[in-house]
Order: sequence, then structure tokens, then C-alpha cells
Amino acid sequence: MTQLKTKPTDASIQEFLNALERPDQQSDSAILLRIMETATGDSPKMWGPSIIGFGQFCYRYASGRTGQWFQVGFSPRKRAFSIYLSGGLSHHETALNKLGRYTRGKSCLYIRRLRDVDLSILESMIQKACALTQNDTP
Repeated sequence: MTQLKTKPTDASIQEFLNALERPDQQSDSAILLRIMETATGDSPKMWGPSIIGFGQFCYRYASGRTGQWFQVGFSPRKRAFSIYLSGGLSHHETALNKLGRYTRGKSCLYIRRLRDVDLSILESMIQKACALTQNDTP
């Protein structure tokens, strides 16, 4: 069985954020840190070399395979922030219609700058994602 490559590490979040080249990424990261820490009640943790995750829950695939993943998280990528919401984006269709400028994957939002979206809508989406996995935390 293959091992999941993205796992929690002891890497310094502050060092990771200090290495970001763009000041707007650093300030937007500080906002996301505050929102996600408040929503989960947990401290951030580096997952792999470039994802900051909060909280943790158990998942199970139809095959029976299980694992641990973070409830919400983000990664300040070169082109846009990747914002990860456990439970997928299908639970957020109404909010997505009001969010602002973004693109999406299955359970990931891509947002260039936080000023492009309604932060109160994003915050409610993050809180909802946490509530969806609250009963699955280890």
C-alpha cells in the first residue's frame, strides 16, 4: 500500500511564511491563520513542505483504506492561495455564488488575493468545513 506523502511535520510555520517573496502573501497568510485557528480551536501545523493545516480528522475510502488529514488548511502558492476545505466544495454551493473571484477544484479553492473575496463568506465556509468533520476527529 502506498504511503501518503503529505504528513504533519515539525517545520516552522513562521520560517515558511517569512520566506514568502510577496508582502501581500504574508499579510493574507496572517489573516488565514487567524480565521482557521479560530474556526478549529487548534494551532497550525505544517503538512509537508508547503501546506499549513489546522485540526485533524479520520477519513475512510470506500475501499476501506483510512488515514488522517487536516480539517482546513492553505498553501500560499506562486499564482494563488490554495485553500483546502474538508468535506469538499459541494457543501458550499450557495456560499460560492457570493464569495467573489476564485477558481476551484474538488475540495480546494484557488484565490489570488483575499481582497478578491468576501472574507465573511470565506470564514463561514471554513467554519462549516470544520463542523462537517467535527465528529471524525481523533
